[in-house]
Amino acid sequence: MTENSAERVVVVHTAATTSEAMVIRGLLESAGISSPGSGSSDPFPVRDAPEGTHGVEVYVLEPRAKEARKVIAEYLKGNESSATASADEAE
Repeated sequence: MTENSAERVVVVHTAATTSEAMVIRGLLESAGISSPGSGSSDPFPVRDAPEGTHGVEVYVLEPRAKEARKVIAEYLKGNESSATASADEAE
């Protein structure tokens, strides 16, 4: 992604925590989708949201938003399955 990009940046996910946002950004980066805020020269710094407020937004360039949302949905679905399996094993 270039600094002079005229493409819009859009929110594709709102994470509950900074840690979750970092995991999601890493997932997107590994899928080849740049997510501003992942690098050290961060144009969109990740800030911890105060307790009881909205979460941490994850951004991508607009042309990659649909693909990014799909990657995130698959990841979250996989985590739901893991959590359900863990709960079933605990019983």
